[in-house]
Amino acid sequence: MSAVNSTAPALWFPAYVALGSNLDQPLVQIERAFTALAQLKRCRLIARSRLYKTLPLGPQDQPEFINAAAGLLTMLTPRELLVELKRLERELGRTQPIVRWGPRVIDLDLLVHADAQISENDLTVPHRGLPERNFVLYPLRDLAPELLVPGHGRVSQLAARVGGAGLAPLTGAPGVP
Repeated sequence: MSAVNSTAPALWFPAYVALGSNLDQPLVQIERAFTALAQLKRCRLIARSRLYKTLPLGPQDQPEFINAAAGLLTMLTPRELLVELKRLERELGRTQPIVRWGPRVIDLDLLVHADAQISENDLTVPHRGLPERNFVLYPLRDLAPELLVPGHGRVSQLAARVGGAGLAPLTGAPGVP
């Protein structure tokens, strides 16, 4: 019988997170979210997309959104990362919207976690809206255009398919080229 090697190196997995805000100074909220992501234990923020001004997905009688994407390396499982993202949302002031797809201070969605494919009541990876939402695909394309989204195709191809209507890259904002 052999002993388990407790000094085995920890495995790091790539993961991608979508960020969105349309309340309480959205640019500030996105920057706060990037800072919080960079401080997650057992995670490393390795890339951040440009910021995009986007039309709301849901009711149109709300402010435009600011959207972005973050690239992480993480030792967390998809479920552990989701729990941490929900915790960060609460700490950053998110409350449940009164209306589905309504306005929000911050939204953090786990898009992709390595090659995981999970379909559970409270966890879907890749994120179910990823293949159709240009406000997710364009920021993700900034980080990983050739990323293969399990079960859907490459990010660059998905982004080309949905087009960029309603998106405007921001320039001159903090952290934006």
